[in-house]
Amino acid sequence: MKLTTKVKYEIKKILGISSKCKYVSQDIFDDVNASGLFDETFYVSTYGQYTPYNSALDHYLAEGANQFYNPHPHFSTAYYLFENADVKEANLNPLWHYIEHGEAEGRKPNPYFSPSAYVAQNPDLAGWEANLLLHFVNHGCAENRAYCDFRTESNSASSQSYQEWINNHEVVTTSLALQNIKEFKHKPLISIIVPVYNPEKQLLIECIESVIKQSYDNWELCLADDKSPNEDVREVLETYAAKDKRIKVVFREENGHISEASNSALEVATGEWSALLDHDDELHVHALYHVVEVLNQQPETELIYSDEDKIDEDGVRSGPHFKADWNLDLLYSQNYVSHLGIYKTDIVHKIGGFRKGYEGSQDFDLLLRYSREIDDANIVHIPKVLYHWRMVEGSTALASEEKTYTTDAGIKALQDHFEALNKYVTVEKGAGANMYKVSWQIAEEPLVSLIIPTYNGYDITKQAIDSILEKTTYLNYEILLVDNNSNDPIALEYFEELDKHEKITVLRYPYPFNYSAINNFAAKQAKGEIIGLVNNDVEVITPEWLTEMVSHAQRKDIGCVGAMLYFDNDTIQHAGVISGLGGVAGHSHKYFPRDHPGYFYRLKLVQNLSAVTAACLLVRKSVFDEVNGLNEEDLKVAFNDVDFCLKVQAAGYRNLWTPYAELYHYESISRGAEDNPEKVARFNKEVDYMKDTWNTDKKADPCYSPNLSVEREDFSVGK
Repeated sequence: MKLTTKVKYEIKKILGISSKCKYVSQDIFDDVNASGLFDETFYVSTYGQYTPYNSALDHYLAEGANQFYNPHPHFSTAYYLFENADVKEANLNPLWHYIEHGEAEGRKPNPYFSPSAYVAQNPDLAGWEANLLLHFVNHGCAENRAYCDFRTESNSASSQSYQEWINNHEVVTTSLALQNIKEFKHKPLISIIVPVYNPEKQLLIECIESVIKQSYDNWELCLADDKSPNEDVREVLETYAAKDKRIKVVFREENGHISEASNSALEVATGEWSALLDHDDELHVHALYHVVEVLNQQPETELIYSDEDKIDEDGVRSGPHFKADWNLDLLYSQNYVSHLGIYKTDIVHKIGGFRKGYEGSQDFDLLLRYSREIDDANIVHIPKVLYHWRMVEGSTALASEEKTYTTDAGIKALQDHFEALNKYVTVEKGAGANMYKVSWQIAEEPLVSLIIPTYNGYDITKQAIDSILEKTTYLNYEILLVDNNSNDPIALEYFEELDKHEKITVLRYPYPFNYSAINNFAAKQAKGEIIGLVNNDVEVITPEWLTEMVSHAQRKDIGCVGAMLYFDNDTIQHAGVISGLGGVAGHSHKYFPRDHPGYFYRLKLVQNLSAVTAACLLVRKSVFDEVNGLNEEDLKVAFNDVDFCLKVQAAGYRNLWTPYAELYHYESISRGAEDNPEKVARFNKEVDYMKDTWNTDKKADPCYSPNLSVEREDFSVGK
């Protein structure tokens, strides 16, 4: 598969490369051939046959390099030429130059491998005379040697694992994209909206070039300069507008800030869809291709957003934000959608475009208003990194704290949104910049029935109940303590005393332990409008825990509500449940320190999750009954809470987890371990049930990401 002649010509024109390589001699052939850095199998499988040339290497030296073909999985022709202008200007073959000169000079063959850093971090290679990249390919990778001067760690996703992910997942070639584009029945014009104000010249150029290089070419680039004082900006914009008729430029006569500049760009947009791009950021080369791919597969789509990462001034990518599918309560806590966002242009015009006075969160404000015009079912998340945020001083991608005014604008946008929806809430600043805490008003304090099963366990049960009685500020609750065959005299005496308390009723369940059946039994006798499933081994930390959980459980579109639970050593026991982890389900961020922000601050944000643990779970009794409670036939002990949550989710409700309800959880102290053959067999049967019923080992959790690990609970990058 080869690039079309037209595309080849355009690429060469942009780079200033002639149609023939200047130096294709036997010496160069021999040097490259002997290096071990030309992988013929990779080359042929990626780009097709090399006729009429004698060999694949002949093709690469004579033609392939000019077409940005890569000779090896670890050598990027385009990257090397972009980063080394002298090589491009001299029209030298990039691989030959790297072998003969570049590596010794510290030049990088790709964005992530640094020869100098490889030696510095591996002292045994000092004085190594052979090719360092080849050493890494043949030995260093398997030995897990450090190979780059990593500037950024993305929460639990390291730069190294991310580079490996890029190599494994970003496999669409330009030739394949172009071939698929030919088959698209619908090829809409996409308007790329770029407000411009005083960016660095080179970064603006790279931003524009990232659009020009798109494999999908039915786009228009609409740039509005907001009266930049730097004259280089005008020069760059005028130069590109003269080169490509798809590039439209508006020069504003006065500075109006980002909202008005965005509207100026929007005014000249004629595309069916509009994409938002900042003036120093970049699009992935196949960004628009993947967008149009979705539009052909799902023509009812009304909004698209993608994953994103960060890119530094050297072009090194890091910090991937692998996002959840549409997650409304997470959006209320943080604009996790961000980039790349693709909107229907007519709807953007209908709602008035970008609003002045919301600068810094104008995109968030637009998204909230736009979401009120469309059906949530028509929002598509593309789990691919299609957008690169530039890490430069002053950039939100580098440090959101550098733009504190954005948080205030976001609060204002949320307040407007809820007012338009007639929702009675208060919006405050959350745990950090551009994070929000939305508090939902409790119109009437409904009675909450807290169901606590127990077997003996005097000490832990007393601790749990005392903490509820002494610390809880929400007062309209009852406790249903369900005694399951306790035989400890001290515990039984204590239960008799509890039964005299005005808020506590002791129920007897004289049958073999079946967690699901016990809770279903108690739920039938509960008087509350809201049911709380609570373990006897928890301890309240935040007095407002029940107020927070009730405020969400009362919402008609919310199903199950879960809490933040800690082990006694102040590490996280539960921050929600991710279906699919370990084949069935696992706990989000398990064992993280209590004060850790989590993956993109998710430990500090209210959000929708597919499931939460029944160690502390609230749900309206009507919803509990609607899905027939817990499954006491197939899931007597394990996974019954996950199954229950998935049933609630399937019934059309959003499950929710909040970090503002905190308790300790000493995790099943009273029941013991699953350590005998009978328990193991029962557990395995329950695992099989979950896989057969919910496809937990195959289906991606919409509140997680298919790009994150399903083997670990730390939000690390997947394989």
